[in-house]
Amino acid sequence: MSERVLIPRNRGFLFLDAHPAGCERLVADMWRACPDSADVPEGAGPVALVIGSSAGYGLAATIAGLKRAGIRGVMVSFEKAPTARRTATAGWYRTAATADIARAAGRDLVFLNGDAFSDRMKDQVADLIEDRFGGRLDYLVYSVAAPRRTDPDTGTTYASALKPIGRANRTKTLVFDDQGVPEVREVETGPAEGDDVEQTVAVMGGADWERWIDHLTGRGLLGDGFTTAALSYIGSPLTAAIYRQGTIGAAKAHLEATARSLDERLAKTVGGRAVTSVNGAAVTQSSTAIPGIALYTGLLRGVLGEDLVPPVRQLASLWDQLTGAAPLVLDDEGRVRLDTWELTDDVQAAVAARWEDATTDTIAGLADLDWFHAEVRRLYGFSVPGIDYTAPVTTDVPWPTPTA
Repeated sequence: MSERVLIPRNRGFLFLDAHPAGCERLVADMWRACPDSADVPEGAGPVALVIGSSAGYGLAATIAGLKRAGIRGVMVSFEKAPTARRTATAGWYRTAATADIARAAGRDLVFLNGDAFSDRMKDQVADLIEDRFGGRLDYLVYSVAAPRRTDPDTGTTYASALKPIGRANRTKTLVFDDQGVPEVREVETGPAEGDDVEQTVAVMGGADWERWIDHLTGRGLLGDGFTTAALSYIGSPLTAAIYRQGTIGAAKAHLEATARSLDERLAKTVGGRAVTSVNGAAVTQSSTAIPGIALYTGLLRGVLGEDLVPPVRQLASLWDQLTGAAPLVLDDEGRVRLDTWELTDDVQAAVAARWEDATTDTIAGLADLDWFHAEVRRLYGFSVPGIDYTAPVTTDVPWPTPTA
């Protein structure tokens, strides 16, 4: 077993290593933060598939599903193992910690590591549902954020782009130097060109979600009342040009159109449902890559403080609605809205005023920088309270294997 003291090394918001003990504690903290629910007898929980289970809202969906609904089933993610030179990715360690929690709770979860876009993974998941979980799937949560996707039919690889549509976008953004000193900059992102929109939609739209449903339907694995949700985001007018009105927004619109199509189809075939769940802002490995989102999220926290709703509490609400523990409330577009706390007129006006005033000199008084900076580090297991970062830690943590 490899043990060493880990010092955080990063390039902007991207860290080169992850801290296993910090990731384990982070998952435990999420578990404690998720509201309790009525006990579900061991082995009696619904069978669920979470695609993208190791990070961000997908991780929150896994933990909240365990605690609120007592799910069992299959969790899929794509993470890198530890090597002689590098730790594993943070998601690898978070998955190991989630598996320990599931085991302690008496829930049968199988964690698969690989390309969720591939038909090979779809076959592997279908085999597990058939052989291990009685051939019936009750829920599927789709939470995939990837830079590229290879179409299994054509072999074509598509690459997503973070670009506005129609014209260049100039926006403020927040960065930190190597010593953690914040700076507010203006950055310009050129407009989508060529097939940027089509490529982004092919990666981040609803094509793969629908392919999963097709695959599982073809194997006869969808139970009566089967329900599926794809996780999405709309966000603030302050970030709309690069997000909702940009290439990613086009992909989200395709995802929502796919949900409406799937909803009609599932209602006819298994009495089921398909929805998108629009979540609120959070610090995730995906969101920090989008220009302006870091600044916006820091300012939002500055306005809301502890009233900013963490992902695990949002996903607890989603599971309650999916399982019928609470009414399923949809907007006019058929979407579950978990972002209403963020998008009220008062909150958005307060954030917009701070955005206008934000400069390198003023940002410390406008945004919760300590929280934001620590949240970024916690994505990789650093700055987690209760962890001794001067102590050596075992980095060679195995991928969880299913119990017999």
